[in-house]
Amino acid sequence: MNFAFSEEQQELRNSVRRFLEDKSPISNVRKVMETESGVDEVLWTQAAEQLGLCGIAIPEAYGGLGFGSVEQAIVLEELGRALAPIPYLSSVVLGANAIMLSSDEEAKSKLLPLISSGEGRVAVAMFEKPHDVGVTECETKATADGGNYRLQDTKRYVIDGQVASDLLVFAKGPQGISLFHVEAKSAGVVVSEQPSLDLTRRLAIVELNDAPASLLGSEGSGEEIFERLRDIACVQLANEMMGGAQRVLEMAVDYAKVRIQFGRPIGSFQAIKHKCADMLVEVESGKSAAYYGAWAADNDPEELRVAAPLAKAFCADAFYLAASENIQIHGGIGFTWEHDAHLYFKRAKSSQLMFGDSSYFRSKLATSIGI
Repeated sequence: MNFAFSEEQQELRNSVRRFLEDKSPISNVRKVMETESGVDEVLWTQAAEQLGLCGIAIPEAYGGLGFGSVEQAIVLEELGRALAPIPYLSSVVLGANAIMLSSDEEAKSKLLPLISSGEGRVAVAMFEKPHDVGVTECETKATADGGNYRLQDTKRYVIDGQVASDLLVFAKGPQGISLFHVEAKSAGVVVSEQPSLDLTRRLAIVELNDAPASLLGSEGSGEEIFERLRDIACVQLANEMMGGAQRVLEMAVDYAKVRIQFGRPIGSFQAIKHKCADMLVEVESGKSAAYYGAWAADNDPEELRVAAPLAKAFCADAFYLAASENIQIHGGIGFTWEHDAHLYFKRAKSSQLMFGDSSYFRSKLATSIGI
């Protein structure tokens, strides 16, 4: 394992950061938050067409650039730093990886080029009730209908479901849990917004009323796909969270240097120094866990079972700590709607709960190492 980024990987980071600083400053994020969809359509198109970000980890045979999870992690880290309001985690990470894990060649040929170009947006419907964390809780029913299926139930917490062109749904079929493809505009599909804390990333409720669906891969393979997909998603979410954590650390340090209290910068006081130092330790440690998870996703599937819950639990808590301390260091202004600190705090909290909270992933980590 190489613990340093290559020159090409560093240039990728620099390119994505320059692009987001130019095209998606935080003032623009605030404007997009007020729109119905919550997605910056221009940014999404430019990210796909100008930089090829949507296809970065999709094989070249399906229209992608053919890079790996580490390069995708770099992109996620920069997107998290900017709070970029585009459906990247949902479509490019969850959607594309679910299709690739299904080993369904027809679905790969049909959907991956659309994801890579940004034309298609795929949302993955994984959960149904509050506190659902695994596929074993799945109660969505899949009934055979000729050569296809019909799905019945309601999925919740569907990331970016409101802008999806296609849905991938985990449902219980005749031979167990399987993964199904549903066109979002099909008869029998109703998508509505689910109120959430983080307005920079929308959630949706998807009602399936005998919705027509096609099977991806083989029947009964859904549980294996789910577990692997969640591990990959947790690793990439961890990298995204570390981008946000790095940004709030910088915000806190910059403010501590210029805020004068009692005739001196507040950064000169020991209490503030300790807060910033603690944030730095958490952020750097979290980055190490997240980067290792990205490496494992490409190089060691067995190690990913350990690296993914470790990265999710540690990075979620590190981001939440950094976002909280940033508000404390800013004092009263940090609590206001006008200040950007609250946007990162809300993203930190929503990400901490995504796919399961830190307690769940610590328990999962303990199980994976035999404790």
